[in-house]
Amino acid sequence: MSFFKKMREKMFRSSDRLSEDLDALVEDKAPEAPPPEPLPEPAREAPLILDRPVPQAPDPRPQPAPVPPAAPLPGLPPEPEPEHERRPGLFGRMFGQTEEPRRILDDAMLESLEEVLIQADMGVETALRVTANIAEGRYGRRVSAREIKEALAAEIARILEPVARPMPLYPSRPQVVLVVGVNGSGKTTTIGKLASQFRAAGKSVVIAAGDTFRAAAVEQLQVWGRRAGVPVLTAPEGSDPASLAFDAMTKAQAEGADLLMIDTAGRLQNRADLMEELSKIVRVIRKKDPDAPHNTLLVLDATTGQNALNQVEIFRKLADVSGLVMTKLDGTAKGGVLVALADRFGLPIHAIGVGEQIDDLAPFDPEEFARALMGLDD
Repeated sequence: MSFFKKMREKMFRSSDRLSEDLDALVEDKAPEAPPPEPLPEPAREAPLILDRPVPQAPDPRPQPAPVPPAAPLPGLPPEPEPEHERRPGLFGRMFGQTEEPRRILDDAMLESLEEVLIQADMGVETALRVTANIAEGRYGRRVSAREIKEALAAEIARILEPVARPMPLYPSRPQVVLVVGVNGSGKTTTIGKLASQFRAAGKSVVIAAGDTFRAAAVEQLQVWGRRAGVPVLTAPEGSDPASLAFDAMTKAQAEGADLLMIDTAGRLQNRADLMEELSKIVRVIRKKDPDAPHNTLLVLDATTGQNALNQVEIFRKLADVSGLVMTKLDGTAKGGVLVALADRFGLPIHAIGVGEQIDDLAPFDPEEFARALMGLDD
């Protein structure tokens, strides 16, 4: 099964999925305008008696009987029904073929479309911009849900195209990849999946379990290291993460490893401590390589919705974030936040995850993602 098909099957299983909302939006006909009230007749002065018509005597001649409406001639088809009431023909009813519902793209529909996109975590500014672009050349026309989805997919792909870039590889050995993000965002699983992919591509990888304050994080990273066939360096609980990073870099250099991936803590309750911890890690590894870290990946949980925007703001101040990885798109995530992130920050999106399996992380493809987001076929 291709990753696109897996992504399409796993994404947006909740009942308020974007595709269903768009279908309902088109099928919901705009209310008809009430008929205009009749204008009041202008007041007239009372006419003179002489102006009144003189009553006429009834005509004594016999009057012809009213002619009934002519019956349709045999062999002629009946007059067609109005277009909006036309029903499918015999073969259409037999094979279940019906005309696709359409609705005029007017101000009311555009406003409803904005609300649907905002509810999909696209954000107000991005939703307004996308809706305005959709209206160009279509305003006043009757459109179907399929046409709206195709147009939205094309517009979303256009926004995402500039940021869809794989993580760059450099000739430095080891290339140091610092992985940051809040606890529970999927940092550990992302590191394991990336390590597996790099190893499958012929790269030698070393992992440093830098979140030394959570024993569960270290144990989970060891499990992923075994799955990927990659060594994981650990330190006693509560140890200095910077010291572990220094030892890991020494080992990676001695072994000639291609990549060193360093996990970090994700505590945001006290940002000052976390900032100092990250800053110290960077200072220590730069003693061995002034250009390190070569990549700083921020892992985001798609189910957090608009909160992902706040996390990007925070971690851009805490660390020099160079790229994003979005996880958990297989849950109740709506996915629109990825469009908002690209539109607002323009940071490269390297990969997206749609599951817990080791191959459920793939390079970010904007067109496939946009079509999966709209519920469109491959």
